[in-house]
Amino acid sequence: MPRESAAAKKERAMKIIAALSRTYPDAHCELNYSSPLELLIATILSAQCTDKRVNLVTADLFKKYRSAADFAAAPLSEIEGMVRSTGFFRSKARNLQACCAALVERFGGEVPRTMDALHALAGVGRKTANVVLGNAFGISVGVVVDTHVMRLSRRLGLTTGTDAVKIEQALMPLVPQKDWTLFSHWLIWHGRRRCAARKPDCAGCELRALCPRVGVKP
Repeated sequence: MPRESAAAKKERAMKIIAALSRTYPDAHCELNYSSPLELLIATILSAQCTDKRVNLVTADLFKKYRSAADFAAAPLSEIEGMVRSTGFFRSKARNLQACCAALVERFGGEVPRTMDALHALAGVGRKTANVVLGNAFGISVGVVVDTHVMRLSRRLGLTTGTDAVKIEQALMPLVPQKDWTLFSHWLIWHGRRRCAARKPDCAGCELRALCPRVGVKP
């Protein structure tokens, strides 16, 4: 890819955003939740697991445990059994219980609305905090960088980084803050529906004219 000026990259990014918004007008978080707490728990469980599997697990989980206090008081082995199929179930169960115990002790059982407070909770990294803030509260303090966002932002030539935090820092100046939450959804939807890791549908891609196809074999 020829060297691109910052202004040119910004202009191309805006065209990518426009194309994605037209292609996926209904893009949204595909984790099922009805409260900030449920979204927080579902996002913690989604680490290295598909949203589809998480939604199957949380359908029963959220019927059994309805509050942070419920999770904090439950036998750990019981939570482990319910989240086993999401992978890494022991560490996830420990994090869920520790996270919910902290919510009860420090926030009256409510999910806090700041990055620092969320990031301090067990099992909550910057990505999870961004998911909760952006989707549950409509607060955009950053861009969610999951595997799809990481992969597509590099394939589109918007960043060369491999570290999630550095990728987020590279994307934030390119995307209007009002679109930070949706931008992640647009890339995730595009990654799942068009731009697969191994066999992307470049011929039918809505971003074909804007994408340098970094890393895609001819």
